[in-house]
Amino acid sequence: MIMSKQALIIIDIQNEYFENGGLPLVNPETASLNARKVLNHFRANNFPIAHIQHLSSDPEALPIFVEGTSGVEIHENVKPLAGEKIFQKYYPNSFRETGLGEYLKENDVTEVIITGMMTHMCVDATTRAAFDFGYKCTVLGDTCASRDLEINGKTVKADDVHHAFLAALEFFYAEIKSTEDFLAA
Repeated sequence: MIMSKQALIIIDIQNEYFENGGLPLVNPETASLNARKVLNHFRANNFPIAHIQHLSSDPEALPIFVEGTSGVEIHENVKPLAGEKIFQKYYPNSFRETGLGEYLKENDVTEVIITGMMTHMCVDATTRAAFDFGYKCTVLGDTCASRDLEINGKTVKADDVHHAFLAALEFFYAEIKSTEDFLAA
């Protein structure tokens, strides 16, 4: 029997998504505190950890996640320690044009535990990509946050956006768990 080797992926838990940031989400503090519990578990077990940091590809067109600003910094609740891997990205998919895939292969990872911001964008894109690359995926839903979205003049509330995307991922791409259930296993 082959044992699963897990890695934690913490996607874009950056200041920009918190109060006074350029793109505040609903309940990012709660999500980040749950992510910190999982991060501490991975640190205690010396398991691979990948911090993902989003950067603006065009700061003039979209003045958020600009290098050198406080908004782009990884939030203090999940701040990387010296030696932990940080991958910077310009696209929602954390694998695209980063070294994440190589890092996971180097560490013989077979399962990824996914946390982060935004459920409907980068968490979704990264989970689907990870699955397509052959990883078993677990998304910890209460470590993720989203925001209200609009379409055709209708506002879709953040809680509905969040749960709809988690439900879609669970349909085929990932197992969805809570922090408590994951840590108790």
